[in-house]
Amino acid sequence: LSRVHVVPLCDTVAINQILQEVFKMEKKLSREEAWELLTEYTKTPALRKHALAVEAVMCHFARLNGEDEEVWGVAGLLHDLDYEKFPEEHCKKAEEIMRERGIDDVYIRAMNCHAYGICTDTKPESKMEMVLFTIDELTGLINALCLMRPSKSVLDLEVKSVKKKFKDRSFAAGVNRDVVRSGCELLGMELDDIIRETIEGMKLKAEEIGLKGNLS
Repeated sequence: LSRVHVVPLCDTVAINQILQEVFKMEKKLSREEAWELLTEYTKTPALRKHALAVEAVMCHFARLNGEDEEVWGVAGLLHDLDYEKFPEEHCKKAEEIMRERGIDDVYIRAMNCHAYGICTDTKPESKMEMVLFTIDELTGLINALCLMRPSKSVLDLEVKSVKKKFKDRSFAAGVNRDVVRSGCELLGMELDDIIRETIEGMKLKAEEIGLKGNLS
């Protein structure tokens, strides 16, 4: 910031205004540009579907919060930009690629924040960053659960089914439950509510992410 802000701790409105100033975007990336970049570095169908699932959930949460759906969606779409080609340099390589393309810091920060405590030290601070950090792992668990259900679909999935598998650490063992819980705390939301809204977001793109299953 170019000036010092002194804000009472209880003044949440002023704090939100400061955060908006800190994370003000200079160059918005279109969804088409983001998809072109993603598909340049990501060829695996499963990874593309994961990116689309995260995008869908981010757009849903943006609507719930009265935010720009395209900005939040693009942040979700690009969060694993480098994972297929550079898994050992995850996030680091993505930042290099994004900076070379002149992509705004808002997207770069969000990408780094999604892996906070795992391979970056960039702590989520904006609402968009917190949501991405929280729902990324959860979409993976929901996807795995849907594929083992008779319907193979997210359209008839209930929160209680996800909650049951969330508690079972042997199921989708690669999913970091602690990250999801930490994200819930950052957002000040209950796990059940995060699960519910994540399901709703994925429902909107069920066919595109391969989770429409055998339901019409």
